[in-house]
Amino acid sequence: MNDEHKIIQQVYAAKEDMEEADRLIGAYMPFIRAETAKFLRRPPIEGHDDELSIAMIAFHEAIRGYSRTRGAFLKYAAMLIRSRLIDYQRSERRHQETVSLDTPAGEDDTPLGDTLADGKDESEELLIREATRAEIEELSRQMQEFGVSLTDVAENCPRQQRTLLACRKALWYAKEHPELLEELLQTKRLPVARLSAGSGTERKTLERHRKYMVALLLIYTNGYEIIRGHLTQVMKGVAV
Repeated sequence: MNDEHKIIQQVYAAKEDMEEADRLIGAYMPFIRAETAKFLRRPPIEGHDDELSIAMIAFHEAIRGYSRTRGAFLKYAAMLIRSRLIDYQRSERRHQETVSLDTPAGEDDTPLGDTLADGKDESEELLIREATRAEIEELSRQMQEFGVSLTDVAENCPRQQRTLLACRKALWYAKEHPELLEELLQTKRLPVARLSAGSGTERKTLERHRKYMVALLLIYTNGYEIIRGHLTQVMKGVAV
């Protein structure tokens, strides 16, 4: 706990001081290399693998974007590094395909892309699946601290549209008031009274769907970018 508190102090100092940020990045280069190695499934080669530079930039981005509501800093940084590395590899693959698919594949100058049976990039899909699984596993571990499981969330999800909208209204209110997310992390309890008063959602609705709300709020306290993106799509166009 003391180590985590020390890291958070260093991160907040580095937000305002570029030299502090550089020192922090230097101190955590073994961590950055380790996260890059997990992604590449081999040690990165400095000066050769662009992924290491991307990971360093992502670590700096984590410093700039971190707040206590996101939980442990290193977990947040690790997920942001993985997310940026996935974005980089997807971008590189799209660039390579743009070049290679326009290349003549035979004597009749037929573009290579026209000779492919399936345009899907299986390796890209595998990366996304692995990153999604990692996020779900991390979210499951964090929810355990609150006595909540994925099964609990599924069983506790509102069934009526009116109730679903009420819970989402409370979620949007919490997003706009990050001190509520920080209170959730510190106390390990859903701030029902403040959520109800601020969002206008009935207290009994929040209490009835407490486990569902805990999961939603946790998703917005850390680097669960893939899960959050999916959640945004699900909620797209819903008025709250």
